[in-house]
Amino acid sequence: MKTHYFFAFDLGATSGRSILATVGGGKITLKELTRFPNKIISVHGKCYWDIYAIFEALKDGLKVVAAEKIKLDAIGIDTWGVDFVYLGEDGSLLNLPRSYRDPYTNGIPEELFKVLPRKDLYELTGIQIMNFNSLFQLYAAKLENSPALEKAHDILFIPDALSYMLTGGKVCEYTIASTSQLLNPKTRRIEPELLDILGLNSNVFRPIIMPGETIGFLTEDIARECGVHKAPVIAVGGHDTASAVAAVPADGENFAYLSSGTWSLMGIEVKEPILTQDSYEMNFTNEGGVDGSIRFLKNIAGMWLLEQCRKEWGGTGVHYSYNEIVELSDSVAGFQSFVDPDDASFANPVSMVVAIAAFCEKTGQNVPKTHAEFVRCIFDSLAFKYRYVLECLQKMAPFNIEKLHIIGGGSQNKLLNQLTANSINMQVVAGPAEATAIGNVMMQSKGIGMFDSLQEMRLMVRNSIDLDTFYPQDVHLWDSEYNKFLNIIQKK
Repeated sequence: MKTHYFFAFDLGATSGRSILATVGGGKITLKELTRFPNKIISVHGKCYWDIYAIFEALKDGLKVVAAEKIKLDAIGIDTWGVDFVYLGEDGSLLNLPRSYRDPYTNGIPEELFKVLPRKDLYELTGIQIMNFNSLFQLYAAKLENSPALEKAHDILFIPDALSYMLTGGKVCEYTIASTSQLLNPKTRRIEPELLDILGLNSNVFRPIIMPGETIGFLTEDIARECGVHKAPVIAVGGHDTASAVAAVPADGENFAYLSSGTWSLMGIEVKEPILTQDSYEMNFTNEGGVDGSIRFLKNIAGMWLLEQCRKEWGGTGVHYSYNEIVELSDSVAGFQSFVDPDDASFANPVSMVVAIAAFCEKTGQNVPKTHAEFVRCIFDSLAFKYRYVLECLQKMAPFNIEKLHIIGGGSQNKLLNQLTANSINMQVVAGPAEATAIGNVMMQSKGIGMFDSLQEMRLMVRNSIDLDTFYPQDVHLWDSEYNKFLNIIQKK
């Protein structure tokens, strides 16, 4: 079997990396080539991404490939969602893209709801309301009388903009467009009613293309500068979570997934969007997935609480490795106190330790005193919150959920994986940790004809990595404590 080489560019909101993937013999292997910081630039109170620096980092990765004398079969790019660039009529970038962390969208959803009620917007898009969604960024730009918006001939989301800079091809990839709150999940097209509200021409967004389609080939100039041949750039799951979910090593369809990291995303794959009163009230979202699927999911504050505690403890000179954190949690009894990880008080507190203690005191619980007790409180609370969201999912899912796949960096936390299995009373399968990069590469492979289906891709993922399986333990105890958790989060 021929060996194929793929270049995956995986760009996050704080850092990015380029990865070389080798696919052959029924397996995939990854090698990180470069890693770089991705910093927000603040100018006169406005926050931007330096897309030119990102583009240089992308080319640096290609230059490493050239130095290793490897001929690439394809290139794919995934990034975070919602952010975008404006292009002028001549194809030039009109300015640096604004960052979703820019406060210019504060209060903007409420302004837009005066024109289009919140419930009507959800019915049109199926996307949970978050003030940084592309729709609200564009409405904020309109209210600012943005000259870039006024002169925009094209609007490209970040992965599509980087592909354009490599190839000259302008596209609007399905999964990244779905994060914008501009896409109608039923038609899989940008919703004309929303463009009318924004005062935008219907052609400002290119027609939707699906993951696996070819965007174009490296331009002569880029190929020459980087020392590589004119490889095709394939549209992958441009939204990093879409790429991650593509790598879920499932052997059937009746599963839920948990993409676990700083933030956790729990959901299911469905063929049609779920737009019900329950999904609206529970604030679930319908985002695009590979093979035209819908990722019906909910965001959960994942390891954010723990990371902020670790940062705070580190400031006092106490540093814990990942293994030491797990040992800390396992060293104390569970179920001493619980928090709701998604409570507003944990969004960005001055002190996470103080915020957790205040929540416990407010709800009449034991207040954690030692670092070990804080860690165990977070782990128990996450395991129960995962159960809560999974039960909400099951109420709306068109099938019986039989197992939970945990992917991403959090899949390596064996203790939390076991606690989650105990909590949900369901089999948990953990891995791969590198789900986003693997999913990126799998869609490139499909794009050049190596695979015919998502099932074939997932079979290769299962054959390429070691998976850990966790089975429920102490179910009756966890059921009893879960009722306490529900009572506590309802008190807040």
